[in-house]
Amino acid sequence: MAPDPSNAFEPHGLETARVSATPGSGPADCHPERSESSPEPGPGPDSALLEAGWSKLPSSYRIPEEPASLEQANAYCERLATSHYENFSVATWFLPRRLRPHFFSLYAYCRISDDLGDEVGDARQSLALLDAWEAELDATYASLSTGDVTPRHPVFIALRETIRACDIPRQPFADLLKAFRQDQSVTRYDTFDQLRGYCRYSADPVGRLVLYLCGYRDEERQHLSDFTCTALQLANFWQDVVRDYAKGRIYLPAESMRRFGVTEEDIAQRRFTSSVRELMRFEVTRAREWFERGLPLAARLDRELAIDIELFGRGGLEILNAIERQDFNVLASRPAISKPRKVSLVARAALRRLFA
Repeated sequence: MAPDPSNAFEPHGLETARVSATPGSGPADCHPERSESSPEPGPGPDSALLEAGWSKLPSSYRIPEEPASLEQANAYCERLATSHYENFSVATWFLPRRLRPHFFSLYAYCRISDDLGDEVGDARQSLALLDAWEAELDATYASLSTGDVTPRHPVFIALRETIRACDIPRQPFADLLKAFRQDQSVTRYDTFDQLRGYCRYSADPVGRLVLYLCGYRDEERQHLSDFTCTALQLANFWQDVVRDYAKGRIYLPAESMRRFGVTEEDIAQRRFTSSVRELMRFEVTRAREWFERGLPLAARLDRELAIDIELFGRGGLEILNAIERQDFNVLASRPAISKPRKVSLVARAALRRLFA
């Protein structure tokens, strides 16, 4: 489950699975040329699994027989981005207008990719859908280098123009799909290092893609972005402990649960104890530290972009504040940012923009 880039950019009895903790100047100009080769498309996924999977998702998610026009594709991505409920709009008032179509196409890719892995409820069907989705990604990059094939889904028709305009490598898009595939088999994490390894695929690529959209390619900014994106992912995890458990997943590290004497049964029964409170206090503090490490990123961006990027981070911190305000009881109700708090954050950002 990837952190929603604007959510700061949203079955019991599964066996515990282990995952290793595998790692992963001014703005640069966008370049029209691609610098990496595209993989050859592989064999297609099982059609019966695909049909079963598509039937559980909005019909508009299906890959059409014929490609959409660019105008239709851009409109599709904008509708998807602006119609979903989020803590913050994916393209807020502060984004330069020229970047909004690119943010819409990126959001649409992340949104549907996440839903293919998270909203189907059957691992084999999700994996088939993700294979079909990656085939569209491969066709997108192949069409940029050879023109022999073309993607059909409107998301990829729109995304192709974003990739072309900003010279975005394939890897961050593929890393997200790796995380969503991992979600189909890995449902528990023993250590925080293992969870952090997952975030390198599920969260960090989103921030790096946003930086590419904004013209930044240097390692320093990407590193700071990783802190913020992992922090956003952690905030989403602590916000959604009950929701994730309903999908058979626990993202709280087992080592932390053992340290504070919290069991899976406590989560299953939504039993809020002093041990649960101290566990969540510990994890909220840890997430807050990751946010703080990433906050300097805004100072290293152009002024017209910095406020919007900072708003994502501040929104994530507000999720942690909401958890604290309800005494860390994430089992009774889902912590959320109130409308007045959202308005306050946006208003303060607008004032900074006005008087900068």
